[in-house]
Amino acid sequence: MTDEMEVLFEKLSAFYEERKYADLRILLLDMEPTDIAAFMEENLDDKDQIRFFRLLPKELASDVFVEIDSDTQEHLIKSFSDTELKAVIDDMFLDDTVDIIEEMPANVVKRILATSTAENRKQLNELLEYPDDSAGSIMTTEFVALSADMTVKDAFDKIRKTGINSETIYTCYVTDGKKHLIGVVTVKKLLLAQMTDIIRDVMDDAPISVETLEDKEDVAMKLSKYDFLALPVVDKEGCIVGIVTVDDAVDVLQEEATEDIQKMAAILPNEKPYLKQSTGNIWKARIPWLLLLMVSATFTSMILSGYENKLALLPTGAILYAFVPMLMDTAGNAGGQSSVTVIRALALNEIEFKDIFQIIWKELRVSILLALTVAAVCFAKLMLIDRLYNNFEWNVAAIVSGVLFITIVMAKLVGCILPLIAKKCKLDPAVVASPFITTIVDALSLIIYCSIAIALL
Repeated sequence: MTDEMEVLFEKLSAFYEERKYADLRILLLDMEPTDIAAFMEENLDDKDQIRFFRLLPKELASDVFVEIDSDTQEHLIKSFSDTELKAVIDDMFLDDTVDIIEEMPANVVKRILATSTAENRKQLNELLEYPDDSAGSIMTTEFVALSADMTVKDAFDKIRKTGINSETIYTCYVTDGKKHLIGVVTVKKLLLAQMTDIIRDVMDDAPISVETLEDKEDVAMKLSKYDFLALPVVDKEGCIVGIVTVDDAVDVLQEEATEDIQKMAAILPNEKPYLKQSTGNIWKARIPWLLLLMVSATFTSMILSGYENKLALLPTGAILYAFVPMLMDTAGNAGGQSSVTVIRALALNEIEFKDIFQIIWKELRVSILLALTVAAVCFAKLMLIDRLYNNFEWNVAAIVSGVLFITIVMAKLVGCILPLIAKKCKLDPAVVASPFITTIVDALSLIIYCSIAIALL
């Protein structure tokens, strides 16, 4: 939190505690809903949150309600009268209401729907039927629709009439009599046109759109690619049914990035903030992968046990054992670097499976340079430092460094190929990255190390 925000929060707390509600409301009117929500969650207990929320100016209440976390929302809803709940819900955009409903228990959802208007209830039920990962689940049905035969003057009249209930009025969508999307026009174009111009003459007649069942991450990426503020959503017949705005796209990209990071760290995804998660939920999110990784580590133990007798016959067997953790850790880190780079590029649609040979060639060249550097430094370290407390000849240092070179190259190739194969097989590359790359790289590193050491020594 910035110093300026801390001072602002202190003023809010002082006005609230001293019951200077008039000063408090004046201060709140100049604040962003997100900052007000943060103040409520960080500085007020459950009882004070209810009292404070009721002090919010009417035009701010619903915007603040959208920004607070789901637990606080549920607590407030249970404290609202039906009149208060209806006032908040009616003032919210439908996509925000859907997001809230999806987080609430059944009894709260029932109450929200009961206090909504019949028209809103119908639209909410329609939006709730779309799959969670689809464009339909994040779109809003509140937008400005114009007719191609309108004049610019008529368009402005329509915007003034319907714009107050629309999430954005900057981009307007042109439809025919059957609601088919036939064009798009911005308010900038309308302002620069003559009032007598016909919408058909100033609109873009090749609008970019998405379908209701299209993956919401792809929709967010498309918004980012074209720098749109909103993107129309059409059904199978080409009729516009809603729009996805840039604020929803940012939320989707943030959620997907967080989910990928959690998966790569071997944690089941959880949408709640860390401090809002219970100990039991954190345990459930982490234990499956820990158990899987423990079982997968059995393979490395089996490999090491298989070579144990042969290594024991070597005069330097104990010393060779000492370098196993260093080899496995370095190989795992090398594979992790490549896999994270490829997974991120896949998420941003920068690469596809068809680019696999180009990616392999690039990673091969990079891995050779990295492996040469690391192997050379390792050889120098072994000869200058490790020999001070371990008695071994230069050939042992050469074998360890040589194997390190091979394992880094191997790990880099595995790390870049496996996510691409996972994506091709319709699997989540982030899920594959952590457990499988680690297991494969560790096993191969041990086999290469033990085989070479036994063969040469």
